[in-house]
Amino acid sequence: MFWDTTIILLIPALIFAMYAQAKVQSTFSKYARVRNRYGYTAEEVARKILDSMGLYDVRIERIPGNLTDHYDPRAKVLRLSESVYGSESIAAIGVAAHEAGHAIQHAKGYVPLTVRNSLVPVANLGANLAWPLVILGFFMGAPGLHLINIGILLFSAAVLFQVITLPVEFDASNRAIALLQSNALFTREDIEPARKVLQAAALTYVAAALVSIMQLLRLIIIRNSRE
Repeated sequence: MFWDTTIILLIPALIFAMYAQAKVQSTFSKYARVRNRYGYTAEEVARKILDSMGLYDVRIERIPGNLTDHYDPRAKVLRLSESVYGSESIAAIGVAAHEAGHAIQHAKGYVPLTVRNSLVPVANLGANLAWPLVILGFFMGAPGLHLINIGILLFSAAVLFQVITLPVEFDASNRAIALLQSNALFTREDIEPARKVLQAAALTYVAAALVSIMQLLRLIIIRNSRE
């Protein structure tokens, strides 16, 4: 990313992204200190949710880090971070249930998840190469217009990935709350705090999509300025 007047377009999106990051950290920190009333650990809840859906073949692993939790569809492994795995906090269980929601999406062939997973290679390529191509094309003058166009095309794939991530994450959170309730894993008093944790996390995905969209708009403006 280099300086030009179009960077002004990014400022609101970046401010929102900083707010979203602060919100998820503060919300998780708050409810990480609140123990669920049934005394389950996050790993136990994730296991119960998976088993309730017949996903006995999905393993759960502990991994290093903080909030590095994710579901790996290729290995069929739900990986929970050290700060989540053995925790009895409402925040940790909300995160674990959310990741279990992704495992259920995968098992049921949830279309947005399938589309997102198929976009990963090209999205990574676009995120890494788009700006170098645009910058190189910018300094090449008129002949560089083709490079700028390729950069925009590649970055569009990265933006599409961010946009398609939104329904995937929202659906996983909705599944998590529903399964916590239907399997009687949380009391009524614990559900609302868990919902707040997942809503705060969802803001970070909205922010990422917004930043990507504004970056794409910048690229298009820069491209048009070269004609």
